[in-house]
Amino acid sequence: MHDAKSLFIRVVEAGSLKNAAAQLGIEPSSISRKVAALEKRLGVKLLNRSTVRTTPTEQGQTYYERLKDILDAQQALDEEISNSINKVNGTLRIGAPVDFGSQFVVPVCRAMQKQYPDLNFELFLGSDFENLFSNKIDVAVRIGELANSQLIARKLGEIPRVLVASQQYLEKFGIPLNPMDLEQHNFIFYSQKQAKSDIEYLNFTRFPHVKMHSNFTVNSVSAVRDLVINGVGIHLGPLWFFSEAIHKKQLIPLLTDYQLKSYSSHAVYKKQPYTPQKIKVFIDKMKEAVSTLHNSSFN
Repeated sequence: MHDAKSLFIRVVEAGSLKNAAAQLGIEPSSISRKVAALEKRLGVKLLNRSTVRTTPTEQGQTYYERLKDILDAQQALDEEISNSINKVNGTLRIGAPVDFGSQFVVPVCRAMQKQYPDLNFELFLGSDFENLFSNKIDVAVRIGELANSQLIARKLGEIPRVLVASQQYLEKFGIPLNPMDLEQHNFIFYSQKQAKSDIEYLNFTRFPHVKMHSNFTVNSVSAVRDLVINGVGIHLGPLWFFSEAIHKKQLIPLLTDYQLKSYSSHAVYKKQPYTPQKIKVFIDKMKEAVSTLHNSSFN
């Protein structure tokens, strides 16, 4: 049985009565009646309704934000009280980048599931799950610089990077001997964001992005690796993903005398009075997983 307040929150987050009803498996008319009764009791119109989309009024948006904080706090408090400090259960919804998630987040979840058999997981791997609120994600792993937000961020660790190319490419275009030589080379980018980012070294040297040339951008680390192995260009990426290809001599690390600045990795989650134990355990185990990346090498 869903009360009017929780139904109102679901409608706002789903974007329409129809979507909310589909998510809950009930009739839209049932939701509409209960929300209308809530509006009558408050004496305020909370929703602007249409056949396509339902949006909160100005008062409705304020009510949604305050009510969501109260219900989240109540849920967290219930979990805090009902579970002992070592008990982890329920469902943990996690967002993470595809390749990093497959390599590191999935094994962490499997290990947690063995330790906590009452814990279930929903993993959302990709770049479409940035918004924790609209996607109802409990915790997300973010790689790189964090945007300013109201989320709480816990640092997981540093992820070493490497600049790589194939022997085939280097034989054709030459080996860069210092960062400024990179201006004569072609890059393969993972994203437009990377294309607009300088290459940074720990000694504060940097190669400016305006001098980087590229004819290929693809948002898949696996596809990038294949392109680099096939001699299409140079790539700057996570060492963990390219270690095997380096070990097999398919790729060659470049400018190894210049230590690259690492990627930062964080776990982010919504601010709440009580952080659920399952989130705390996940973050601790992810820190352990990321710490192993510092043992990576070019050999």
